[in-house]
Amino acid sequence: MIKYTLEFPIKSSVSVLFNAVSTPDGLSEWFADNVNWSGNIYTFIWDDSEEEAELLKKINNQLIRFRWLEEDEETFFEFKIEVDPVTNDVTLFVTDFAENEDEKENSTNLWEAQVNALMKRIGS
Repeated sequence: MIKYTLEFPIKSSVSVLFNAVSTPDGLSEWFADNVNWSGNIYTFIWDDSEEEAELLKKINNQLIRFRWLEEDEETFFEFKIEVDPVTNDVTLFVTDFAENEDEKENSTNLWEAQVNALMKRIGS
């Protein structure tokens, strides 16, 4: 498996961005058509498909990490928010895994499109 991290400058407050990447309502506005949650299990729904992910870690206004239930135990996808201490610029880091370089390229393109949708949704 190939672990990779993408970096996106975001013009938004940390709280608005964290809400968009960590709550079912926020995620359903840009990541999936609908998101439900029960306990630590989030159900992501797109058209006719649905996938479940376990919430592994959450640090308010900083990080949220999920693991797709159908994927390997050691893999995850993560949204991490950092603020530059000097400029106060906000950056979103997306970490994910791919099986090979082709999948990494396809996944990178998908993440870029989805984060662009996120930025439009939050006015970034």
